[in-house]
Amino acid sequence: MKRYDLIVVGAGPAGLSAAIEAARCGMSVVVFDENDRPGGQLFKQIHKFFGSKEHKAKIRGFRIGQQLLEEASQAGVEVVLGATVEGLYLDKEVTVKIGENLEHFKGDAIIVATGASENMVTFPGWTLPGVIGAGAAQTMMNLHGIKPGSKILMLGTGNVGLVVSFQLLQCGCQVVALVDAAPRVGGYGVHAAKVARTGVPFYLSHTIVEAQGEGRVTGVTIAQVDEHFNFVPGTEKHFDVDTICLAVGLSPMSQLLKMAGCKMADDPSKGGQVPLCDEEGQTSVPGIFVAGDVSGIEEASSAMIEGRIAGVAAAKYLGYMDAAKALDEREAMEGQLESLRQGMFAPKNRGKKIETTDEGIPVSQSLLTRGYVADDEILRFPGVTRRAGVHPVMECTQNIPCNPCQDACPKGCISIGENITALPIVADQAECIGCGMCVAACSGQAIFLVDEDIGDDSAAVTLPYEFLPLPKAGDKGVALGRDGQPVCEASVLSVKTAKAFDKTALLTIKVPSDMAMRARFYKGREAQGNE
Repeated sequence: MKRYDLIVVGAGPAGLSAAIEAARCGMSVVVFDENDRPGGQLFKQIHKFFGSKEHKAKIRGFRIGQQLLEEASQAGVEVVLGATVEGLYLDKEVTVKIGENLEHFKGDAIIVATGASENMVTFPGWTLPGVIGAGAAQTMMNLHGIKPGSKILMLGTGNVGLVVSFQLLQCGCQVVALVDAAPRVGGYGVHAAKVARTGVPFYLSHTIVEAQGEGRVTGVTIAQVDEHFNFVPGTEKHFDVDTICLAVGLSPMSQLLKMAGCKMADDPSKGGQVPLCDEEGQTSVPGIFVAGDVSGIEEASSAMIEGRIAGVAAAKYLGYMDAAKALDEREAMEGQLESLRQGMFAPKNRGKKIETTDEGIPVSQSLLTRGYVADDEILRFPGVTRRAGVHPVMECTQNIPCNPCQDACPKGCISIGENITALPIVADQAECIGCGMCVAACSGQAIFLVDEDIGDDSAAVTLPYEFLPLPKAGDKGVALGRDGQPVCEASVLSVKTAKAFDKTALLTIKVPSDMAMRARFYKGREAQGNE
């Protein structure tokens, strides 16, 4: 039986972060993960993270995974892959299946960071090939380079459903609809808006009636539901699809903690069965700690901080860090974590109907029910300004924890202030130079550069663009509005790429002046013909 100071179960963002903190304190650390590559969900996440610098904001998830692996290697962490932890026992012993062998390990401390599993829902036809979890679709696309399907319906408008829908579009799939039984979009409005402006319709207060097909999915029928989630007769809608993606929530994978005798609680607000733990992540069994989604479903940014807190706590528990230093480090990390738990999407606000922003601005009802801010609502938000010359227009309308736009602008045009969830504003005296760094840095793709008068009754609008093939200067097409409907003819003035933009191209289009505040997406002639 091999012994370590610390055994970490799970090589995702929480587990790797915990292992790095502990190893830096001089502990011998091993991480077991059942997958054939480390990093957990991070390597599926090609979008840019929210938060601030300390949360790795505006960095794509897979790059964060690469950074964590490099840090773990430098710290001397041993990572064992293809290793399924099948047992966790009271004396902090684990049994691990590695290949065909069942091996036995002992840790002086254990950190469980097993993450969460996808939920499913049942309906007639749900067992047909072609009905898959959104996470499975993300794995197929972003890890294995496999297109999940050609015509896809997404069930669920939380962040997972919204993010994966956009990535399906990037992959070349047609997303025929986003459907949710809830009456409001569940995820960040900026995620919904970037999907809506491509033309994907949202059906809120709808759910799946049945999937059709023999041997595989060939179609799906949805219908409206009432306040009791019963189908409303006569509201059925049919779509020809070959794939149905389910993004209906996650459940903590806490089975090992039950096996170890940790006290558990059934907490729907955290996703299901979770361990009772203290502020350091220590469970009711001394020396067994938790971090990440296994203790409650949150974003990967929160999981990484929770992992670091658990790593420090394990170091203190085993005497590798004195209590005073551990307290200082934990309090600093808790401050970072608390900043991510503010705003409209804070854990304390789950299930609540938020009517106004923190600034007292009425929330866009169109965004909540249709996925986009209506034209007659957009000007109420402080980041949406009209002025002479090129200037940023920030269609960020919810209090979410994010501020990379503030740091990106070299001229200080954008201000969020000390409160990371405040809505961005355009500084009165600053002069925009049109560099586009704010457009590329925005994790929600919610910033545009607008010049309402470039002569000849025309305007220039610079959009974030992450689709291939990239358009070319001189190309002709149409501009789409926030609702994804054509608003005018458009021609491409320029396409800028740079290492600093991290794969986000800046697409500048020429449109009539009166469309400057409406044109928010571009489709070339060829793309229109393929629909």
